Amino acid sequence: MERTPTWFRRGVWYTIFALLVTAAALWLLSRVTGLILALLMAVFVSFALEPAVQYLAGRGWRRGTATGVVFVVSAVVGVVFIAIMVPAIIDQGTAIANDLPDYLNEVTAFLDEWLEADLSETMFEGGSPDFRQLLSDYGSNVASGVLGFGSALLGAVITGLTVALFAFYMVAEGPKFRRVVLRVFTPDRQREMTRIWEIAVEKTGGYVYSRLLLSAASAAFTWIALRIIDVPNALALAIWVGVISQFVPAVGAYIAAVLPVLAAFFESPVKAVWVLIVLIAYQQIENYLLAPRITARTMSLHPAVAFGSAIAGIGVLGALGAIIALPTAAIIQAVISSYLELHPLAEDEPESAPA
Repeated sequence: MERTPTWFRRGVWYTIFALLVTAAALWLLSRVTGLILALLMAVFVSFALEPAVQYLAGRGWRRGTATGVVFVVSAVVGVVFIAIMVPAIIDQGTAIANDLPDYLNEVTAFLDEWLEADLSETMFEGGSPDFRQLLSDYGSNVASGVLGFGSALLGAVITGLTVALFAFYMVAEGPKFRRVVLRVFTPDRQREMTRIWEIAVEKTGGYVYSRLLLSAASAAFTWIALRIIDVPNALALAIWVGVISQFVPAVGAYIAAVLPVLAAFFESPVKAVWVLIVLIAYQQIENYLLAPRITARTMSLHPAVAFGSAIAGIGVLGALGAIIALPTAAIIQAVISSYLELHPLAEDEPESAPA
């Protein structure tokens, strides 16, 4: 019997070794996925804060001090946002839970009179349900999962601190870090990498600051409208509308409108209609007057590209992907367009006169 060729045995061993290395790499990647996502978020945060740090550094501030001030201000804004939103959500949820049984009874009585039928007996044969008891039982079930929620919250805090640490280093030591990276490339490549880096910072920073301006305008308008309509927790609901409508791509305005309309609905259906009208009217003002002027020099993505980018981001990275999808798409579009040379269409060129 002929012996197996040496090259075949060597190929088998190489294949086995490659499979083992691939399996080990995939296993390692699965273990550090959280760290990789934290690094991606840190890069996004560093690009978003870089323009503010550059602004302060250009006016004589030390870069480390400027970075610290920007991070402290950002942290204070985040804490204030949480401090306003959490009590309002608890208060609104409690009010809805207390008012829901009476409201359902009113709706059932109205339908009984309008349809000339006794829906209360048809729907609740064997007795009307005790909604407060149902809520109490649900609360008991939720209480059993408090430990799991605490663990998830602790993990989120650790992730947030990791992102903040990496982002602070990337911003404070930005020029040094960039020089270290660029030394790996040739001079020609260094110039290209520098240009791409600047585009990324410009697009990401422009996206964040334009969203912040639009968010502030949306929150201010909504707060005034909700105060006039007399909806409870007007400030918290206005901040919710401002943040969600601007930082959730494509469908943020629709998601943001649900909570204030629902809060107004449990006060009065008429108030809910007015809130819906006001939010729709403001959306038109924003789309046609505010947004084109504020975002004219920051991002220029076609709505279809923006929507597709958001869907792709959610599919790849979930909620994190939805946040960074638009600036990432804008960066890619800007980089590609800088390398493309556009030519006039042949059909637009004047035809030569016949000889």
